[in-house]
Amino acid sequence: MAATGTTASGESAFYVTTPIYYVNDAPHLGHAYTTVAGDVLTRWHRQRGEKVWYLTGTDEHGQKIMRTAEANGVSPQEWCDKLVEDAWKPLWEHLQIANDDFIRTTEPRHTDRVQEFVQDLYDKGEIYKGGYEGPYCVGCEEYKSPGDLLEGDLCPIHKRPVEWLKEENYFFRLSAYGPRLLEFYEQNPDFVQPASARNEVVQFVKQGLQDLSISRSTFDWGVPIPWDPKHVIYVWIDALLNYATAVGYGSDQAKFDATWPANVHLVGKDILRFHAIIWPAMLMANGLPLPGRVFANGWLMVGGEKMSKSNLTGISPRDLTSHFGVDAYRYYFLRAIPFGQDGSFSWEDFSARYTSELANDFGNLASRVAAMIGKYFDGTLPEAKDAGPAEQAIADGLAAAAAQADTMIGDNLDFAGGIGAIFDFVKQVNGYLSDQAPWKVAKDDSPEGQARLAAILYTAAESLRAIAVLLHPIMPATSAKLWASLGAEPHLGALADQRIADVATWGKLPAGAQVVKGEILFPRLENA
Repeated sequence: MAATGTTASGESAFYVTTPIYYVNDAPHLGHAYTTVAGDVLTRWHRQRGEKVWYLTGTDEHGQKIMRTAEANGVSPQEWCDKLVEDAWKPLWEHLQIANDDFIRTTEPRHTDRVQEFVQDLYDKGEIYKGGYEGPYCVGCEEYKSPGDLLEGDLCPIHKRPVEWLKEENYFFRLSAYGPRLLEFYEQNPDFVQPASARNEVVQFVKQGLQDLSISRSTFDWGVPIPWDPKHVIYVWIDALLNYATAVGYGSDQAKFDATWPANVHLVGKDILRFHAIIWPAMLMANGLPLPGRVFANGWLMVGGEKMSKSNLTGISPRDLTSHFGVDAYRYYFLRAIPFGQDGSFSWEDFSARYTSELANDFGNLASRVAAMIGKYFDGTLPEAKDAGPAEQAIADGLAAAAAQADTMIGDNLDFAGGIGAIFDFVKQVNGYLSDQAPWKVAKDDSPEGQARLAAILYTAAESLRAIAVLLHPIMPATSAKLWASLGAEPHLGALADQRIADVATWGKLPAGAQVVKGEILFPRLENA
C-alpha cells in the first residue's frame, strides 16, 4: 500500500476525500450519499484517536458549467459562487458534515498550483502537442471511443447524443504508464475497491492506454495552459489535482508532507477510471506518492435509473430530512445499501426501517431504560452487585460488536455491515431486557430482588453508553441526546472524545450517574 502522510511528531494523518462535485446544479441524494459516507468514516477514525483530514469541494471549470451559466444569463464565476454559497455549503452544514476543508477549483490556491504541475510535466517531456477528433460528451467532459456509445451516438452514462469535436490539443503520454500501473495494481491489490471495480480497471489498462488530451481550445472557461494561453487545461486534469493542492502541494510543504498521500478517495463508479488510471499516472509522472485506496461506491437508483437531475429522478436531501430527520437520513442510506454496490432508494423502505430499527429497537430501548431507572431508582444509576452469566453475555456481545464494527467501518468501509453489527447488539440488549423482565423483578422488594433489579438496569444503561459511542459517527445528534440522558458527560467527558478502543471496557458508566428520560429519539412519523 502507498505510504501514509505523517505529522511533524510522526503521527499518521488519515486523509479522506470525496469527489469534487460539478456545480451545474444543486446537490442531490447521490452527492450526499458519498459525502455522508466520508463523514462517517472520518468521524470513526477521529474516535480511534487519529489525526484526520476530510476534504470535499466543487469542480467549477469546463464546458458544461460555461453552458449552464450562459443559459441562466450569468457569468460562469457568478453561477459557481451562487450554487456553492446557496446550495452546496448549506446542505453539508445541514447534514452535519464535519469536513476540514472545502476546495473550489476556481480558487487561486488551486489554479496556480495546477499550472505549475502541468508546466512540470511539460518540462519533463510528458506533454506534447497534437490534434484530436472524435465523439465528446459534454456531460462527462470526456472524449468517448465509438465502441462505448449506445445506439450509435448516445453517451452510456447520460443517454444523450454526443458531439463531434475536432481541435488542436496537448497530450499527456498516458500510454507509457500502462505497465507501471499494472505492476502497481499487482503490488497493491487493495488500491482499487471493491473487487469488481479493480477488475474493471485492470482489464481496461491491459487492453492498452491511449495518450490523453489534456487541453481544450474551443472554449475558455478553465485554467490557461501556462506556455500556451490559447488553451485551457482539461477539466479532469484540473479537478483531480484538488486532492493535492488543498493540502499544500506547491505552497505549504510541511502541510503537504503531513497529509499526503490521501488514504481514501471516495468516488462514484462512473468516474473510477479517472481516479484509478489517469490520476496515479499523473502522480507517477511528477514523482509524487500515490493514494492508498480508491473506493468506488455504486449508484443510487430510483425506478431503476441512476439518480441525477438530468433524468428527473433527482431528489433533494431536504425532502427526506424534513420528514425523517437528519440522523435517520445519515443512517438509512449507509445501512440499507452496501457501500460499493448499486442500491435503490424507496420511501417505503426508509419508513419501515425508521419505525422498526430506529424508533422501536433503538429509541424505545433508550426510553424504557431511562424510564425504569427513573421509576425504580429515582433517576440515579444503581450499582450492579448481582451480575451473573446473563450480564456477562451482554458484555461479551458488546466486545464482539465493537470489534466487528471497527473492522467493518474503519478498515473495510463496510458501513452496512458495521452498522448491522451495532444494531445486532441493540437487539441483544432488547432481548436481555425481555428475558430478565425488570418490571417483574421490581415487585420483589427484598434486598436480593433489588440487587438483581439494579444489575439488570445497570447493564442496560451501560450498554446504551457504549451504543452512544458506536453510533456517534453515524448519528451524532441522536447519540449526543442519549449521552446527555445517561448523565455520562460529568463522569466520562464529551462524547466526541470517547475512543472506539475503549468502548467495550465494561463498567465505565459509574453508579450514581443521573439518568433522565429526555426527548424521544425517533418520534412517530406523521403520514408515514
